[in-house]
Amino acid sequence: MSITESDSNFNNLEKMSIHDLLTNINKEDNSVPKAVEKAIPQIEALVTQITAKMKIGGRLFYIGAGTSGRLGILDASEIPPTYGMPHDRVIGLIAGGDGAIRKAVEFAEDDQHQAWKDMEAYNIGENDVVIGIAASGTTPYVIGGLEKANEEGLITGCITCNASSSLANVSQFPIEVVVGPEFVTGSTRMKAGTAQKLVLNMISTSVMIQLGRVKGNKMVDMQLSNNKLVARGTRMLMEELSISEEEAEKLLKKHGSVRGVMDNM
Repeated sequence: MSITESDSNFNNLEKMSIHDLLTNINKEDNSVPKAVEKAIPQIEALVTQITAKMKIGGRLFYIGAGTSGRLGILDASEIPPTYGMPHDRVIGLIAGGDGAIRKAVEFAEDDQHQAWKDMEAYNIGENDVVIGIAASGTTPYVIGGLEKANEEGLITGCITCNASSSLANVSQFPIEVVVGPEFVTGSTRMKAGTAQKLVLNMISTSVMIQLGRVKGNKMVDMQLSNNKLVARGTRMLMEELSISEEEAEKLLKKHGSVRGVMDNM
């Protein structure tokens, strides 16, 4: 039995008070960052590969099912507004298609050929990188997608929460974050999901910084899609250029981004 399916460290959960439930869930969650820390060398190796490929025009694909697929889509969807990248540079795909983001599609994850078909719709090529996300490390949709990507000469990686899984074995750059049993036995949306989200944050943020999408510690390419972001960009320009709020906002709206202003100064 895989560790993600092994019995919880706690029992008789229904008899616990609300306070005890929350305290014990939090106690389990505290182990997640430590498990991620152990995987930093693996994360670094994959980020190095992704950065090199994206610098020559490659893209990053996340493939997953259920919670894992949704986490990949979440990370991919935040890249354009945060870093001003085109929507087709980081792509998240989920078994069962976009409808599965909100509602589970039965047995979609068991089709080992569908992931590659989904990626082919994006004209996937040799400069692209594919990361398979599966807490169990056994999802056929994800494993099949990586196997085909390997055959086609692409760089492949994975994020899994079981050691020596089938998924890790077919990944060129596996990331294994072993967080142990879940508080509710087998509920991998909990610790495993948290670990996957942390790793995805590390991967995409590091890559975007390496691609020059951050200056200092600021998101200078963010899209001005709401008033909060316009205000943030205005503050950046006020600090960087020592100008008034009115002048900063005027320049920001004229050039469309903090970088746009800076490049035209």
